[in-house]
Amino acid sequence: MTELPARRLLLVHAHPDDESINNGATMAKYAAEGAHVTLITCTLGERGEVIPPALRHLAGAGLAEERERELAAAMKALGVTDHRLLGGPRRYRDSGMMGTSDNDDPDCFWRADLDEAAGHLVEVIREVRPQVLVAYDPDGGYGHPDHIQVHRVAMRAAELAAAAGESIAKVYWNRVPRTVVEEGFARLRDALPELPFAEVAAVGDVPGVVDDERITSAIDGTAYADAKIGAMRAHATQLEVAPEQPYFALSNELAQPLFTTEYYELVQSLVQSSVNSGRGGATESDLFEGLGL
Repeated sequence: MTELPARRLLLVHAHPDDESINNGATMAKYAAEGAHVTLITCTLGERGEVIPPALRHLAGAGLAEERERELAAAMKALGVTDHRLLGGPRRYRDSGMMGTSDNDDPDCFWRADLDEAAGHLVEVIREVRPQVLVAYDPDGGYGHPDHIQVHRVAMRAAELAAAAGESIAKVYWNRVPRTVVEEGFARLRDALPELPFAEVAAVGDVPGVVDDERITSAIDGTAYADAKIGAMRAHATQLEVAPEQPYFALSNELAQPLFTTEYYELVQSLVQSSVNSGRGGATESDLFEGLGL
């Protein structure tokens, strides 16, 4: 196997488009800087709602194929060359929203055996040997069963990998600070007459919002805004991105701010960095901080 770069980042997401919304600028930044960025997507989102009328005939396998193409285009926009489906192609299906009959599909990700699914991720960890892992919090950011399962699988995989001698130095959860979201929506409401969306969403509609003191790390992706926007536009079945302004909407047609600084909470660390050095209020600007790379 070709020798990998010194810095290696692994991100785990539930469906295509999650990675671009949450981490697009981060992924583009580290890929451009020469880090090895690996994306694991756990389902192809075949139960997602389709926005464009011309594509609303897509469902099931047809939608999965389209979203897989969209994912490949998004990764090209971000400069990420290592993107995989957990367990191989079509191993796990989209579980649908919580409380629906889709949750009962024996092949859906929500029903996956935890250790089996984590084992697939451990295989990637042993191959890539990432120092940094990014996943969701226990609620999956907003309660979607596939996102909750990503949390469980990622954290279990980190545990199993450590037991096998492949410890991950730093584990992060995707976050957004409450004040940043509130300020973003304030700007959005001021600009609403010019936006192509029906209404403005609420702060509670943004996954992963937490009080500011929970934030440990902020990655300034301003220089990679175009890459992130390009990646989000690639997910055309799921996202509508404003042509000139940093806003987007999902199938609910509610406008949300598009953030190019992306935020994280460090939840496990084997190294000392500014956020665990005893300096209160410190915030990392690099997910590899403390690793000496």
